[in-house]
Amino acid sequence: MTGPAQPTARYDADALDSFCRAVFLAVGADEATAHAATRAMMHGSRLGVDSHGVRLLGHYVSTMTQGRVNPRPALRILSEFGAVATLDADNAHGALGAYRGQEKAVELAGRFGIGAVAIRNNSHFGPAGAFALAAAEAGCIGMAVCNSDSFMRLHDGAKRFHGTNPIAIAVPVEDGDPWLFDMATSAIPYNRVQLYRSLGIPLPEATASDPAGRDTTDPERAEMLAPLGGEFGFKGAGLAGFVEILSAVLTGMKLSFEILPMPGPDLSTPRGMGAFVMAIRPEAFLPRESFQDNMARYLAALRGSQAVPGRTVMAPGDREWAEAERRRSLGIPVDQTTIDSFNHLAHAYGIPAPVPVRSPV
Repeated sequence: MTGPAQPTARYDADALDSFCRAVFLAVGADEATAHAATRAMMHGSRLGVDSHGVRLLGHYVSTMTQGRVNPRPALRILSEFGAVATLDADNAHGALGAYRGQEKAVELAGRFGIGAVAIRNNSHFGPAGAFALAAAEAGCIGMAVCNSDSFMRLHDGAKRFHGTNPIAIAVPVEDGDPWLFDMATSAIPYNRVQLYRSLGIPLPEATASDPAGRDTTDPERAEMLAPLGGEFGFKGAGLAGFVEILSAVLTGMKLSFEILPMPGPDLSTPRGMGAFVMAIRPEAFLPRESFQDNMARYLAALRGSQAVPGRTVMAPGDREWAEAERRRSLGIPVDQTTIDSFNHLAHAYGIPAPVPVRSPV
């Protein structure tokens, strides 16, 4: 799969949403799968996380039609003990497993103040922030993590070991958008390497390594990503390990270096991925009004903190919510490769392709 290309047209969000759902249903996915997969992709496309947005539609269709992903899964709770549960996703699209797991975590948090769900037999779930946000929209502090196929070296390591292993946390904010933090534990995402390669410009220092594990700024020689932290990369590697333990060790699923590569060539074998989600009900710890006031006070102080000249201090999520508002007005930018994929899918399944609303701005 290629990195994001330059946008060539903008589309109405509702049109993209409807098209993606229609395609999933056309390839045999059930309503729950079509809804979850589209919801997650649209989260990415609305908030500017285009690497995990609608550009993935063609890939997801291939995984469903070739057998990697079960388009009509029977998800079930395997075990439940107090505030924790284990969900078997039956090789579902990863977004369905993650959303269903977070729904269960929110339910448990409503009873116990906290809920945690380990997810087994899942697949690529897209933007981790979507599933943390689902908990925040239900009034909880949400967390979502997932390991992925090996692409990042260890600190002082010379071969791929962890995936980019994202961590996402979302916190509800009264009369405002949630505090939303979604990060990979690698120094940069691989899509950044592909972008710099296409532009012919050097990578930032301490973000990628050559086949021998040596740091390189040459995107053509980048064989693996470096963990977050540069000289102190043990921090990023440790965070990636934390995600690995919750997502794979605790669920009994595959470790990053055992997971089949996302782009294939084998798209017929389920990847045996795990994930982990959690929800915390703030009023289990203090009155809801106190939590809301404390959060408002914290954010006001953060955003009012002195910035260096020419820059603005922002809370996690501020940049994404601003981009979502911009895209709500101008439309969602889509690159030509993705447009070509849309047209191919539209022709293959007899579905009208979405029509752009304007050229990119």
